[in-house]
Amino acid sequence: MKHTIKLVAASLALALAFTACGSSASSSAPATSSAASSAPASSGTSVTLKVGASPAPHAEILEHVKPLLAEQGINLEIVQFDDYVLPNTALEDGDLDANYFQHQPYLTDFNEKNGTHIVSIGSIHFEPLGLYAGKTASLEAIPDGAVIGIPSDNTNGARALQLLAANGLLTLKDGVGLSATELDIAENPHNIKIKALEAAQLPASLPDLDFAVINGNYAVGAKIADKVIATEDKDSEAAQTFANILCVREGNESRPELKALLAALQSDTVRDYINASYEGVVVPVF
Repeated sequence: MKHTIKLVAASLALALAFTACGSSASSSAPATSSAASSAPASSGTSVTLKVGASPAPHAEILEHVKPLLAEQGINLEIVQFDDYVLPNTALEDGDLDANYFQHQPYLTDFNEKNGTHIVSIGSIHFEPLGLYAGKTASLEAIPDGAVIGIPSDNTNGARALQLLAANGLLTLKDGVGLSATELDIAENPHNIKIKALEAAQLPASLPDLDFAVINGNYAVGAKIADKVIATEDKDSEAAQTFANILCVREGNESRPELKALLAALQSDTVRDYINASYEGVVVPVF
């Protein structure tokens, strides 16, 4: 009897050990090594992709491709983030299969500063800066000494100045490109006063400004996207540099499910959805 009890106990212990190993492998191993993640969608096995994204427009665009992926046996799970750090750390740690929220300059800087190994597998959209009316209704009515708000960070500030120059409000020195600052203003016929503010504060500050240059995602969030007067061109230097990208861990670039996700995001269906939904403040680049 004692031998029988010992034998049963040993069998239970062995079964538990195998169960624990299986659980650990599925939760902590890189996505490329798990059977569920590496199985091609065409095999009939349901595959789940966990993708981190900013709420708008990224998560909204991902929601739109869910049916396209479901047809291929891929279940898309969208995890929303309100910051720009956690989506990358979660991807690096294997808690996500991909993320969609950033542009290449930000990713390059993040990798360098944090020792992460995240790569882009494709560009999806560009969020052009837009010029919005505040106290002054139109560019034709711009008063002398108009106050125009721009983002306070260097990169978006330079883009904002380029947008003002493109619309004839001022002239910048030749060759300053995306390094432009207020010191690079060569001609200012309207005596415009530039007011640099935190980008997220600009929509709420519009009533106190004649105009403001606002990031596309903040315009969408503030529900003023349909009020835009002018935007950066999709073929501009900024568009080529700051396109938002689909990112994965290095080494996962060829996973079939991730390639299917990229194909869905770069489909005609998504192009039509973006063009119809965002009034030009989100622009497809594929």
